[in-house]
Amino acid sequence: MLQAAERSPRRLQTLSRLSHVLSVNLLSSVKSTGRQWRICQSWCSLAKAKRPAQCWAVSTTPTCGRRALIPPSWSLSTNVVFQAHHVTRSKRGQVVGTRGGFRGCTVWLTGLSGAGKTTIAFALEEYLVSHGIPCYSLDGDNIRHGLNKNLGFTATDREENIRRIAEVAKLFADAGLVCITSFISPYTKDRDDARKILESAGLPFFEVFINAPLEVCESRDVKGLYKKARAGEIKGFTGIDAEYERPEAPELVLKTGEITVTECIRQVVDLLRDIVPSGITEEVNELFVPENKLKLVQVDAITLPTISITKLDLQWVQVLAEGWATPLKGFMREREFLQVQHFGNLLDDGTINQSIPIVLPVTTETKQRLDGCAAVALEFQGTLVAILRQPEFYEHRKEERCARQWGTTCPQHPYIKMVMEGGDWLVGGDLEVLERIRWNDGLDQYRFTPRELKQKFKEMKADAIFAFQLRNPVHNGHALLMQDTKRRLLERGYKRPVLLLHPLGGWTKDDDVPLDWRMKQHTAVLEEGVLDPTSTIVAIFPSPMMYAGPTEVQWHCRARMIAGANFYIVGRDPAGMPHPETKQDIYEPTHGGKVLTMAPGLTSVEIIPFRVAAYNKTKRAMDFYDKDRHAEFEFISGTRMRKLARCGENPPDGFMAPKAWKVLTEYYSSIQKDQ
Repeated sequence: MLQAAERSPRRLQTLSRLSHVLSVNLLSSVKSTGRQWRICQSWCSLAKAKRPAQCWAVSTTPTCGRRALIPPSWSLSTNVVFQAHHVTRSKRGQVVGTRGGFRGCTVWLTGLSGAGKTTIAFALEEYLVSHGIPCYSLDGDNIRHGLNKNLGFTATDREENIRRIAEVAKLFADAGLVCITSFISPYTKDRDDARKILESAGLPFFEVFINAPLEVCESRDVKGLYKKARAGEIKGFTGIDAEYERPEAPELVLKTGEITVTECIRQVVDLLRDIVPSGITEEVNELFVPENKLKLVQVDAITLPTISITKLDLQWVQVLAEGWATPLKGFMREREFLQVQHFGNLLDDGTINQSIPIVLPVTTETKQRLDGCAAVALEFQGTLVAILRQPEFYEHRKEERCARQWGTTCPQHPYIKMVMEGGDWLVGGDLEVLERIRWNDGLDQYRFTPRELKQKFKEMKADAIFAFQLRNPVHNGHALLMQDTKRRLLERGYKRPVLLLHPLGGWTKDDDVPLDWRMKQHTAVLEEGVLDPTSTIVAIFPSPMMYAGPTEVQWHCRARMIAGANFYIVGRDPAGMPHPETKQDIYEPTHGGKVLTMAPGLTSVEIIPFRVAAYNKTKRAMDFYDKDRHAEFEFISGTRMRKLARCGENPPDGFMAPKAWKVLTEYYSSIQKDQ
């Protein structure tokens, strides 16, 4: 009977049906004999061998554990009806991610092994998630560890592998996620079928061909698979002895042998322009007037009524113009101001962390003179610096602002004092900055914009950027934090971590060390090799200091994120100061670090928590504090450090690099001479 079935397709079809019926009967019967079972399985095996199927189901009897093969044309799921969700995709999109809107789609990466599919998939996933776009990457190797571990690499199994992935991708996309799949998927028909599965459900499908020549893929061969395939140890390896059918009309082709991963991500994000918000493609929103329009705008500025701004205001103009506060287009209007004061975020394009208001105070006289104007010019010491378009005036509720931003209204707080003495109105609007802000203080060469810093990181081939914000001289305790961070990044597999040593360069209170002396001290630290000058960028952050503790430290962190940092070191009592009246810390010293780990909108930066460093008297060096060895440590306060420097005395050996300490003693000596 079996031999007859082999010679007749019709008999083979009958055999398949008979094997199904017998299999099901055997599964439900507790009296099936071993002989009956062997006959059934023989028929099933023959039918499967003679008529390859996409996926023969395997069913197991609950009584004896025996398994039977079920032909693919017959589903074991009967009496089932597809159920419609009560939640619509648009409604789901409102709560998935931080930007709102339905983003469900599939980005299908296809190409040879070693072409770069997984690298691009995971980098794209990281990029989108860091910008508030919900995303998940399905990797070929990972899926074969679980869902598809029962599939091999025959043509039939490859087809089923892709079918299952397409169905899973459909579920992810329907949930509102950008689903990235990285599978060789060598056959055109399988990829077309995957597209049909997604598009028939009304979900966008983007085929991206990761096009790397075979010789490039072989030269990479991270897993050693090509070597094994060439040696005959792996049969049916795509590109060697199994065909890869190149996509004929993919939505995008990425030649990974010629362009960087960053450029690949940029091209994919551009492909998704109808899926993701346009704002995420422009990561740094500079407000400078384009060169080809500058003369026209300068002529316009001369004709406009003016507002005279202070040095502090000009520092905020620089912050806005260079893009540190992206996506702000100028000084905050009332709507943005209220969002920041009450929510600590900008909310009109998703949830974007902006913990501090950036505002321009003006007097009542100025408000009365300019209210209703379509544009006004901003001038500093007689020089026109910017135009403020569509200005909006609103009340400057100073006490409420201070209470919300600082948690105190103490009039002796240095920045609060300036707020209280400032104008009774705020004016917001779109800024057009005429030229780059230069201070001509001998330090402009350190003032890099976010775009310039990103370019420097690229030139250094940095794969991790860790930022350290500071407004004080660097001692070896700070250096220990930075050295330890670099060590940990190297242990995690990063090859070229780069430190952004980023001292604050705007206004600071009178008793802080001035910027020019701090820059001399930082240079000395690098010259002594305490920090590695070959993997460190020293740059000036133009923001004024507000001494607003955990509220302000979010601003410090996000601004560095805009500049490309993906790791941020937070120290003790960041942006804090002693209370002017009680002399106790205004903010609990650990709250800044804790708040950063919870702050919304800082998804593309990892917070490196502060570890307490103190002077180890045994090692004669700064060391991480161990409470079990408390007697070995000595805490050297800033007050004591300043006293030693004023007196021209040296701190304990190992506390600070000698050249750097000499700079400090020279500074305090100069103060005494001036006095």
